[in-house]
Amino acid sequence: MHPAYSVIFFTTASGAGYGLLILAAIFAVGGLLPATSLLGFVVVGLALGLIGGGLLSSTFHLGRPERAINAFSQWRTSWLSREGVLAVATFLPAGLFGIGWVFLGKTTGFFGWMGVAAALLAGATVIATSMIYASLSTIRQWNLATVPVAYLGLGLMSGAVLLAVVTRLFGVHTPAVDVVAIASIVIAWGVKLAYWTTIDRLQPTSDLGTATGLGRFGAVRLLEQPHTEANFLMHEMGFVVARRHARRLRSLAHVALFALPLMLTVAALWAPAVTAAVMAVGAVGSLAVGLLVERWLFFAEARHDCMIWYGR
Repeated sequence: MHPAYSVIFFTTASGAGYGLLILAAIFAVGGLLPATSLLGFVVVGLALGLIGGGLLSSTFHLGRPERAINAFSQWRTSWLSREGVLAVATFLPAGLFGIGWVFLGKTTGFFGWMGVAAALLAGATVIATSMIYASLSTIRQWNLATVPVAYLGLGLMSGAVLLAVVTRLFGVHTPAVDVVAIASIVIAWGVKLAYWTTIDRLQPTSDLGTATGLGRFGAVRLLEQPHTEANFLMHEMGFVVARRHARRLRSLAHVALFALPLMLTVAALWAPAVTAAVMAVGAVGSLAVGLLVERWLFFAEARHDCMIWYGR
């Protein structure tokens, strides 16, 4: 599939925002973060900023962005519509949770329940986003159980690393944040490794014979190309990344997305406060690069079954 940069930014930025919102709500409601106004403003503001920016960027991929509102009406059958409904619904409890934290200094009681609701809706939104791809049986590289797990795991991992930076900069860091960050990196790494191993072993489930129903008469071959020049389907569905490039990019993702953030987060546990903060910032920078590479590969390595008609 042709990687759309607006969708790549949307899925990575909003995923990190939702992950940060989930973990911030859990830690704040659990009493592990102080209910100070400035901290709440930065944490909730950063989470909602990433979510809002990601959602806005997703409209750039639409042919008619002004009709995006129509997508909300198909929530009974469309994961894209469900994602939109859940994304908008998340803003209400998240906003109330932020108001309680920032203006009233409260993260318990009613505002605590709003935090819990925001966390649940944020998790549901990430899963709905992943199901847009995982539900497509025509793309074998996406139609896998590991796709929703990977999306949620990467979102929580991103949120944990971001939360570690903010809490260190505000001097309210607790080792529990690092423990969650380390655990989420290890789990997300394992899930992503399992995903790449799975798609490398996938075998074609259809060919020209099964697609046309003529396979029972013998081998079916393509007589002529359907088009004399490249068209929309070939551009969007037939994008191909060379295997050697994919291997290099996967190696980069392993290092930038998982190995380096993990090493920096572990080292920060025993480093002086200033050094630990620098390490945490470095982990975020590395993770951002790794996320973009990982998500680009997620699209570039996918193959749509319609390319069978083009002899691929």
